[in-house]
Amino acid sequence: MVNMWSRWVRAACMALVAAGLFIFGCGRSQKTAAADGAGTAGGGKPKYVFLFIGDGMSTPQRMVAEEFSRKIGRGPLAINAMPYHATVRTSSSSSLVTDSAAAATAIACGEKTKNGRLGMSGDGARKLDSVANLAKRNGRKVGIITSVTLNHATPGGFYANRNSRGEYYAIGLDLIASGFDYFGGGGVARHDDKTAPEYRGDIYKLAAEAGYKVIGSRADLLALKPGVGKVLAPGQKDSILPYSIDRDPAVATLAEYTAKGIELLEDAPKGFFMMVEGGAIDYCGHANDAAGNLREVLAFDDAVKVALTFAEKHPGETLIVVTGDHETGGMTMGFAGTGYAMYMERLAQQKCSVAAFAQKLKEARKARPEFSFEDAKPMLSECFGFKFGGEKGDPMVINAKELKALEDGFKSGKLDQAARKVMSGKAGIGWTSGSHTALPVLTTSVGKKAEIFTGFIDNTDIAKKLRTVL
Repeated sequence: MVNMWSRWVRAACMALVAAGLFIFGCGRSQKTAAADGAGTAGGGKPKYVFLFIGDGMSTPQRMVAEEFSRKIGRGPLAINAMPYHATVRTSSSSSLVTDSAAAATAIACGEKTKNGRLGMSGDGARKLDSVANLAKRNGRKVGIITSVTLNHATPGGFYANRNSRGEYYAIGLDLIASGFDYFGGGGVARHDDKTAPEYRGDIYKLAAEAGYKVIGSRADLLALKPGVGKVLAPGQKDSILPYSIDRDPAVATLAEYTAKGIELLEDAPKGFFMMVEGGAIDYCGHANDAAGNLREVLAFDDAVKVALTFAEKHPGETLIVVTGDHETGGMTMGFAGTGYAMYMERLAQQKCSVAAFAQKLKEARKARPEFSFEDAKPMLSECFGFKFGGEKGDPMVINAKELKALEDGFKSGKLDQAARKVMSGKAGIGWTSGSHTALPVLTTSVGKKAEIFTGFIDNTDIAKKLRTVL
C-alpha cells in the first residue's frame, strides 16, 4: 500500500511538472527542469563543481531580494529558480546558533566543531580535511572567491586548520600552503602582522615567493589570461570589497571575480572546484541594513548567473550548489507599522550603505564641531531618500514619530542606527537581532547530481554529498 501510494505521488508530481506547475515537494519546475536537462541523469561525476555560500543568508534574505528584484523590473533571482531544494540545519557542536567558522568547517569538512574553530575538530585535537583539499588531490583545480577578506572564516574553512578564527596571519600562511590555484576578492587581513607568533614576512610577498601572481586592480584582473599560473587577486589589499550599494568601478565585482576564475581554471583536464562567498550579506545583516543586504544578495545572484551561463556551455558536466552558512539579523518580512503591506521598492531610495553614511557623518562632525541635526538632514535625504516636508501621502516624507527617532539618534551619537530603523520600517522589514540566529537556511542546486541536495539535512551533509562527486 505504501509503495503504491509513493508511486502515485511521484506520478502526480511528474504530471504537474510536465504541465508547468511548480510543486515544492517535487522540487522542480518546467523551466528549471529544461535548464537542468541531461545534467541530472545517469552516472558519472560532474567535471565542474561550484559551491556558492551566502554568508548570513537564509530564506528571508533570499525573499526580500527576490521581491525587490521583481519590483524594480530585474526579475526573479537565479538562486531561487533552481530545481532542487534542501532545508539545512546550521547548529555548531557548541551552540544551536553557529558562527561562521564552525559553519564553514561543517560545510567544507563534514564535521561539527565549536564556534570559533576553523578546520579543526570540536576538541581542537584533529585537523579536518576539506572538500577543496580533496578536489585538489584528485587533480582538479581549486578557486576560492569572496567579497570579504580571503582569510576570513568562510573561505578559511576550505584551506585552514586553526583553533581560532582570529589567527588571521596564520590563516594567511595556510592560504599559501594550500597551493590552490585561484584566490580572488577581498584582501588578506593583517597580512603583515609582525605581532603574530608565526610571523615570517608580508603574506603577499610570501605568496609571490611561493609562485603566486599577486595582482590588485580590476584592470589587472581582467587582463589575466589562462596559463598565468596560480593567482592571488585581492581587490582591496587590507579589507573587503566595497559594498555593492557603494560600488567602486575601480574594484572588480564578485561576478567578475567568478568569471575570471572560470576562465583561468576551466582548462584543467579533470575540471575544477570553486567556492564563491557573498560574505558582505552577513555584514549588512549585522548592521540591520536592509537595502545594503538585498544589494549584496543581488550581487551574489549575479555571480551565480555567471556559473549558470558556463553550465549552459557544459551541459551534463556542471554542478552548482547555493547555500547559506547561517542567518544574520533575524530579518523578517513584515513590520507592525505597515500592517499586512510591504514596500520593497522604497529601499531603492537608499543610495549608500549604513556604514558609508556613518563614516560620512563622522567626518562631517569632525570637520565642524557645531554640526547640528539640521546639518544632518541633507545627508539623510541624500543617503536614504528621506524628505523633511513634502506632499501628503509621499511615503518618504518623515512623520513626527520618525523625526523624533532621528533626532534622538543624533543626540545619542547613533543617527546611523536610527536611520536604518526608519528605512526598514518604511519598507516593512523587521529585525530581531544584530547577530546570528538559528534559523535553518535554504540550499538550492542545479546540474549534474543536483538531485542529491534535497530534503531536510544538516550542514555537514553538504560536505558529505560533495565528497561523493569530487
